[in-house]
Amino acid sequence: MLNWKILDSIQQLDELVAISDTKPVLIFKHSTRCSISSVAKNRLETKWDLTDDDVVPFYLDLLAYRPVSDEIATKFNVHHESPQIILLSKGDVIMDESHLDINVEEIKEQLKLI
Repeated sequence: MLNWKILDSIQQLDELVAISDTKPVLIFKHSTRCSISSVAKNRLETKWDLTDDDVVPFYLDLLAYRPVSDEIATKFNVHHESPQIILLSKGDVIMDESHLDINVEEIKEQLKLI
């Protein structure tokens, strides 16, 4: 089961980078008004069979916390998308996917490379 941790402040981004030094971190940026975003979220949640030891998943409601989303784009040098996943390892972006390219199998493949 996917156990989302809520990302709701810019200050948490430094915490995510610190966590990524020992465990990969996944950020899922979700638009609660977008049907494609809802499909991507559902696909993650129904296919998720990873543990918090494999990857720590964070959920960002980008409509409620748009400044956090903007800071993610700046801090990690990624283009803003919605929906979007960003996988971090040791502070670096190792995966950045959006829309229907978001899937658990691809996340697992990236985790094998770490």
